[in-house]
Amino acid sequence: VGSGSAVSLSRQVQGTGGSSAVSKCSAAARGYIQDRFVRLLAGRRRRRRAPLIHRGYYIRARAVDHCVQDFLLKTQSLPRTQILSLGAGFDSLYFRLKDMGLLHHTVVYEVDFPNVACQKATLIKGMKELSALVGDPGGEGLEAITFSGEDYKLLGVDLSELSELERILEEAGLNNEIPTLFIAEVVLTYMENTRSDALIQWAAEHFPQACFLVYEQVHPGDPFGHAMKQHFSQLNTALHSLAQYPDCEAQQRRFLGKGWTECSVMDMNEFFTCCIPEDEQQRVQTLEPFDEYEEWHLKCSHYFVLAASKGMEPSWTPLLPSVTVPCHAGPVGVAGSVPAAVCARLSGTPGLRRYGHHSVLIKPNVILTTGGFGEEDGQHCRMRNFHVLSKHAGYWEAVCVTLDIPDKRWGERLYHTVSCLSDTLALVVGGRTSPSSAGLGMLWLKFPKTCNASSPGDVAVELVSLQPAAEAAVLRWRHSTTEVSFKGEQYLFVYGGRSALEPVLGDWYFLHTPDLSYTAIAVEGPVPESRHSHSACSWEGGVLIAGGLGAAELPLGSVFFLRELEHGFQWQTIETHPPLVPRYSHTAHVHEGKLLLVGGVWFHASSVPGVTVIDLMTGLCLDYVINVEHLEWPLMLHNHSSIFLPNEKELLVIGGGGNCFSFGTHLNPEPVSLSLSSILINH
Repeated sequence: VGSGSAVSLSRQVQGTGGSSAVSKCSAAARGYIQDRFVRLLAGRRRRRRAPLIHRGYYIRARAVDHCVQDFLLKTQSLPRTQILSLGAGFDSLYFRLKDMGLLHHTVVYEVDFPNVACQKATLIKGMKELSALVGDPGGEGLEAITFSGEDYKLLGVDLSELSELERILEEAGLNNEIPTLFIAEVVLTYMENTRSDALIQWAAEHFPQACFLVYEQVHPGDPFGHAMKQHFSQLNTALHSLAQYPDCEAQQRRFLGKGWTECSVMDMNEFFTCCIPEDEQQRVQTLEPFDEYEEWHLKCSHYFVLAASKGMEPSWTPLLPSVTVPCHAGPVGVAGSVPAAVCARLSGTPGLRRYGHHSVLIKPNVILTTGGFGEEDGQHCRMRNFHVLSKHAGYWEAVCVTLDIPDKRWGERLYHTVSCLSDTLALVVGGRTSPSSAGLGMLWLKFPKTCNASSPGDVAVELVSLQPAAEAAVLRWRHSTTEVSFKGEQYLFVYGGRSALEPVLGDWYFLHTPDLSYTAIAVEGPVPESRHSHSACSWEGGVLIAGGLGAAELPLGSVFFLRELEHGFQWQTIETHPPLVPRYSHTAHVHEGKLLLVGGVWFHASSVPGVTVIDLMTGLCLDYVINVEHLEWPLMLHNHSSIFLPNEKELLVIGGGGNCFSFGTHLNPEPVSLSLSSILINH
């Protein structure tokens, strides 16, 4: 790299540090992290970030603090230790540790680009609250030492120049003979692999007792990873580590192969679940209204924390689970693949780029799609317009249906359900606008018998007036509404979901159709644990419930059948083998005694969910990957809708995607057809 481009590249990388300081500052202001120094170091840059960003920076800060404090605790009886923070940016670690009285015999060295170190030094000198903690500044004889105290040295040097780094650290007083903790928090990945590898090996070779803590990105190959990688490339801060070290196992091998004797690594879903006490998990989950579970879990599966060590007595193992939670099992076995193809004539319909919407078959080959968040007139917004899709001569066509008047009753809702009750009538249940809203009521959608993509006609929206007893049934979202029959009568079974007050619901209601009166019907058997974002399908007069997100924001792997009996219904557990991998935000369909689960989010970061087929007679559970080689864009299969066409054994996936942390919003650009004929052959 020529020096000019190297300078501009380093500026881009430095920009990520400033942005991260603003995010940490916002997270601290909302109570996610206890850090009174971060606002002093963020300077004038203030901005309130979204709840998803707050959680992301919380888990990052928590992982680093967890490991650093563990190191200080394990070495507290030793006369001297040191911490070397690589690419420290505007991090407040030293000031927090000093303020907590944890640095009795530890010197903290921070290294970053010279101009970043100078900016930080200026901030510290200009603020009593910071400079007082450092105490008497030592002589800054060296040009590279921008600020110095008895237990704090701030050094300006380019990490990729290893010999220069070594020289300056030595002159600043770094001691090779005492236990040393190296910290690299989203730093190594910005360096060329040969240079970061050399740094890792240098640390192992020159420090007989050492620990190395890394926090950075992983899994570039799946749809979320693709969005993440693209985001950093567009910022001109490419993530170099990912190609050579794409997963946690590769990172572990990297350290073990470069002189480190012990190395443990966890992705952030595992860290949150296994290393953070339950009461702290609950505190964070209730700090502000939140409804971006998919993006949170995907973000966490694409970042890892790694702790490597050598020569430490006793050994340094900060990533041992403190709670016995069934952390992630091994890789998912794959039974085969399902081909995906775009639908030739649907590519130009921008309104189908949406998530959190609902699609329903209103008659053979005619689909109505409503609500969600997506793209309308080039803007990202909650969707007002409906879309009708229909199949003519083997091709799908779509048309946008605008409501006659901007209908307040429609409420631009997400995470609602739509049940088709006749060829001219559908019922909308629940949904929300914002996650702090009280939930939305029930609406009739009326459409002409002849409705299709060529002549959709008008879709009318009418408010349903409910009896008070049934009102609680509808003030929810991420629930399911399924048709069941009891004693020859038709009912809608509204189950689970969440509300503004309850993060997860486990109750249910039977609404008699067509008058929607609330009916008490006896239900016996073991009650499923509360859940939302599950799937529900009508089967043999009852309902099949699969997966979902449970009370602790953990995906569930249970499958239940609500079976009709003479005097009511009964919950039955369907045992699957191998056990169903827990998931949520998937869709589901039943075909000839088989339950099909499509997409969703799970904690197995090594792959993304494709299509799972459960034989309801035997419980046999088979996972199939989706072959996306004919798609020119990443297919995100969560928050989507899907329609199964049994005659063609075809599954139409409409929409899907979400807000990818700070990496931008990904919306699947067009509907996708999955051909299931090869996996639904009757043996």
